Amino acid sequence: MKVAITGKGGVGKTTLASTLARLYADEGRTVLAADVDPDANLGLALGLSQEQVDEIIPISKMRTLVEERTGANEANRFFKLNPYVADIPEKFSKDINGVKLLVMGTVDVGGSGCVCPEHVMLKAILSTLTYRKDDVVVMDMEAGLEHLGRGTAANMDQFIVVIEPGARSVQTYRNVKRLAADLGVKRVRVVANKVRDEQDEAFIRSTIPAEDLLGCIHYNAEVIDADRQGKSPYDFSPTAIEEIRKIKAILDRDDI
Repeated sequence: MKVAITGKGGVGKTTLASTLARLYADEGRTVLAADVDPDANLGLALGLSQEQVDEIIPISKMRTLVEERTGANEANRFFKLNPYVADIPEKFSKDINGVKLLVMGTVDVGGSGCVCPEHVMLKAILSTLTYRKDDVVVMDMEAGLEHLGRGTAANMDQFIVVIEPGARSVQTYRNVKRLAADLGVKRVRVVANKVRDEQDEAFIRSTIPAEDLLGCIHYNAEVIDADRQGKSPYDFSPTAIEEIRKIKAILDRDDI
């Protein structure tokens, strides 16, 4: 199972990613959760403290490692486009509640066509994760669509677009589906979050094809309380867990 979770900022990608990761970990599966969002907070959502999160250095900021693996440095402008990275998930992930967390970070450059040592490293690592045959890999992607343009998640089994009940979120889903098709990713699914009532749910079901809709997560004060306290929603909201467990059951059924 290899899923990339995407969508607009603030829609609840990290809540879904962290809860799915912990549900799979509770089954005894090997789970690797990759935080690919520049505003990295997947660690908090998995159960790390803020102090523990602050101690993590993203892979993209490990300059010595990047230079070592790519051969790039101030004296050498040429670098390997296929650096060895297969050992990095094990060496640099942090175990939390049965999940291996790998904080990827981002490349601080303008434009979507960056070809630099840091980007080459990140793309190679993401590609490596897709070949972990028996493992569950959950990627919490950055907001927006730039990562699709870079193709960093092209080898995932599917994208899950987290949306809110609104026209702009639905448009994001449509854009992701179009761009994913260009990358060869045929399965793009939707989870509707912060659904308040039957009217919201009716809107979602009228705008998202039934075969693409994995389910709804309803507006939940417990999840908001967890976020306010910097805690994992998995430890705060049995209701949200059960809704996401049903979503997971569909993913498992379709993965057979």
